[in-house]
Amino acid sequence: MAAASSSWPKRRVLANSLILFILIGLSCIVAADDVKQDDDTSPKSPSCDNPYELVKVKSWAGGAEGETLTGLNARFGALLPSHAEKAPRLPAVFSNPLNSCSSSSSKLSGSIVLAIRGDCDFTKKAEVAQSGGAAALVVINDNEDLFKMVCSDNDTAINISIPVVMIPKSGGETLNKSLASGQKVELLLYAPDRPVVDYAVIFLWLMAVGTLFCASLWSDFTASEKTDERYNELSPKESSNAGSDKDDLEKEVLDISAKGAIFFVIMASAFLVLLYFFMSSWFIWVLIVLFCIGGVEGMHACIVGLILRKCRKCGLKAVNLPLIGEVSIISLVVLFFCVAFAIFWAVTRKSSYSWFGQDVLGICLMITVLQMARLPNIKVATVLLCCAFVYDIFWVFISKAIFNESVMIAVARGDNSGGESIPMLLRVPRLFDPWGGYDMIGFGDILFPGLLISFAFRYDKANKKGVLNGYFLWLMIGYGLGLFFTYLALYLMDGHGQPALLYLVPCTLGVIVILSLVRGELKQLWNYGTEEESSPSPTPRDPSEEA
Repeated sequence: MAAASSSWPKRRVLANSLILFILIGLSCIVAADDVKQDDDTSPKSPSCDNPYELVKVKSWAGGAEGETLTGLNARFGALLPSHAEKAPRLPAVFSNPLNSCSSSSSKLSGSIVLAIRGDCDFTKKAEVAQSGGAAALVVINDNEDLFKMVCSDNDTAINISIPVVMIPKSGGETLNKSLASGQKVELLLYAPDRPVVDYAVIFLWLMAVGTLFCASLWSDFTASEKTDERYNELSPKESSNAGSDKDDLEKEVLDISAKGAIFFVIMASAFLVLLYFFMSSWFIWVLIVLFCIGGVEGMHACIVGLILRKCRKCGLKAVNLPLIGEVSIISLVVLFFCVAFAIFWAVTRKSSYSWFGQDVLGICLMITVLQMARLPNIKVATVLLCCAFVYDIFWVFISKAIFNESVMIAVARGDNSGGESIPMLLRVPRLFDPWGGYDMIGFGDILFPGLLISFAFRYDKANKKGVLNGYFLWLMIGYGLGLFFTYLALYLMDGHGQPALLYLVPCTLGVIVILSLVRGELKQLWNYGTEEESSPSPTPRDPSEEA
């Protein structure tokens, strides 16, 4: 039992450290599924400057309501109403020829015209449909993407007054089947707005802040009743193992060094590029398996810690297992539950409710990681957070100039992964948003500042600082404000992914540096735990001198 228990913490730290290296580096982003698709790259003119917006295409076949498709409006043409009640429900017909590049032999007046992509400019298709009296034009793409329909450089005087929308290939095939069967197909086009206040963001903010608060206080919370139990109920045999238990506890702590912080950021960048170029469904499955392993470990540690806090005797009953040795029964039962929970989430990860399981596993993993990975002082914290600050900004913003798109956002969305997405994010669904989707925050945006906040809590406790004259409270406030600024920027940038550490690092590292400088404690915090910080011990006096 002693040998097994002493080696387990080492394996636990190494396994979680590996998962930490992989998971954090891929998830330093705050993002949202955006309805705004506008950009500054496509040509614009006075008659071709519509903002790109996603469009809902409601359909009816034979009077029965069918599938609601998602489309994208063109840079030109009329804008669609934001409410379905203000949009007309009109019959749909295919143009003849199907490409709508020349006058149609079909009657188009008062109808929504369906045309396939290709053979001529989008503006030409719209002009042909409009000249035939069409009320709107729906272009069916030749793949599942929503291509941005723009004007050519020669289109200087465009006079298109009907809405023009593109839908994916699968949507066109659905409408074609209904029309081919002789059913009357009707369409209604509108572009609903996203609500100004996103309640999912508020809940996500509370989850992130609450995770850091719980992680910082977790050790004290779960250990508060263990100490009393040792005085009253430990047998002599168990008391003799107290020293080894203490050593095991110390071995579970991984102190981060300045060199290790730099190495971590370099390795995270390398793995991010690797995932960007070789992303596939099987690669995402590797990450899902790693996430489940870390989530099970974190969830097991959290649940067992809570149980033993209230019932220390529950951990005394044990069984002997082959190759493992003596294992607590309560620990084994909790492990089976955690494994079942993780498997259930993995199997149902594409369901509408899977976000809850992902968040539970992620929060437990982050709480456990923040118990094992620690910053020794502000010097290491400065190196780590500054490197992470540059890393986040580079891979979200600057990488566009090299790879033609944001590498971090592409990886977070799961592009080229067969519909799979990376699980290293806390997600909350937008229940009141007509477009649905999720608001997300990466684990790295919680763990990187969390390492500093956990250090501040330990420092305040070791130096017996109060709530106001310590650093923990002010860093928690700074983190909350930094996250608020992140979501404000996300809103102002129309939902484009933001490097959250751009706002969180100044609001946490900046706060503790400035506050300690004002209090005259910066040097102590900078070298905390080193020989420079510790005061020299007094030299023992020679007893003969006293005589």
